[in-house]
Amino acid sequence: MCSPGGAPPGPAPAGDLPPEWDSDDERMAFLFSAFKQSREVNSTEWDSKMAFWVGLVLARGRRRGAVRTCLRELQNGFERRGSVPLGLGTVLRELLRRGKLQRESDFMASVDSSWISWGVGVFILKPLKWTLSSVLGDSKIPEEEEVLIYVELLQEKAEEVYRLYQNSALSSHPVVALSELQSLCASVCPDERTFYLLLLQLQKEKRVTILEQNGEKIVKFARGLHAKVSPMNDVDIGVYQLMQSEQLLSQKVESLSQEAEKCKEDARSACRAGKKQLALRCLKSKRRTERRIEELHSKLDAVQGILDRIYASQTDQMVFNAYQAGVGALKLSMKDVTVERAENLVDQIQELCDTQDEVAQTLAGVGINGLEMDTEELEKELDSLLQDSTKEPVDLPPVPQKVLNPPISDAELEAELEKLTVCDGDLAQKAAAASSEPKTALGLNL
Repeated sequence: MCSPGGAPPGPAPAGDLPPEWDSDDERMAFLFSAFKQSREVNSTEWDSKMAFWVGLVLARGRRRGAVRTCLRELQNGFERRGSVPLGLGTVLRELLRRGKLQRESDFMASVDSSWISWGVGVFILKPLKWTLSSVLGDSKIPEEEEVLIYVELLQEKAEEVYRLYQNSALSSHPVVALSELQSLCASVCPDERTFYLLLLQLQKEKRVTILEQNGEKIVKFARGLHAKVSPMNDVDIGVYQLMQSEQLLSQKVESLSQEAEKCKEDARSACRAGKKQLALRCLKSKRRTERRIEELHSKLDAVQGILDRIYASQTDQMVFNAYQAGVGALKLSMKDVTVERAENLVDQIQELCDTQDEVAQTLAGVGINGLEMDTEELEKELDSLLQDSTKEPVDLPPVPQKVLNPPISDAELEAELEKLTVCDGDLAQKAAAASSEPKTALGLNL
């Protein structure tokens, strides 16, 4: 029985089914019935049933996260009270027509014939034997078992694999071992078959290329987000081999370090047991191991230095290409520009500026409507205005006719004077008395 995607087929959970699935038997009997041979008989019912099953099939694939399915797996998934939908075959053919589904055999044939060179060892598994037969022109696949691919889901998962690689430490190198990449993508790919399909999708998008080298498959990714991957060359293979050597040397150094630590512990144990000769042999073994570690460290540094130089040369090549493109652009932009033409242009600009300054000065010196006057004439006119203003009578208020204060007689003035004299005498006596008091007080104190 077909069960693409690795998950065992089974009924869909109740939460993924529409409300009428358990409550409306009449509606479900209609939906589980086969489609009419012609849509023209009743297009409304035909479209309603098709929309129901199309949405349910696509939703099931997205919920399960499996990029592959088949008719039998869907029939088992949508089984209801012992019955299976009779029109699912028509629904899948409609989804194939719309491009929402694609036959796995057609997808593989559309990528590249080279997939057989690196994928045939994995793909000769049931039921892909039938797929290979279909690719080779011997189509004997039962409709219930034919493997179909959710096109949009496959593209989304392939994009997720690409992002996983870009965000991992593996992206620091241009190539990566297929086994390492598969371990990285274990969360996205439930099985090996799905992993290969995602790589095929990335290869179809020209974002990866795959090569088998010495019995091991290596993958090269495009370096930019929207860049196309370049073919695998000798430099890529050499870098991969250096990376493998670096990894092996690092593992060997780690193993020898553990061995040296063990020799050290053995020497301590021998000393505690009083076995001096055994302790000396352990220490000698530790020294030899440490010398081997130092030699391996030197070789590891050399390999890493070569890798750094390769990466630096690739960067230099990118800079060189950028400079070359810049020179070409400058040549095109400066094609009609020469020093003589530039000097001539500057002279023309200066001449025009001088002409503009002269025009501005001329315009600034012209009177408007003939009203220009000499400064001396203006000063004379101002003097005449001042003289005229002094000749004009001052506009003063009229003299009041009513007597404000009546005149005072001589007798009244003498009486008033007498009063002032008496008051002045009293004030003088008071002042004298006040001035004598401080002296008396001062005398008592002495």
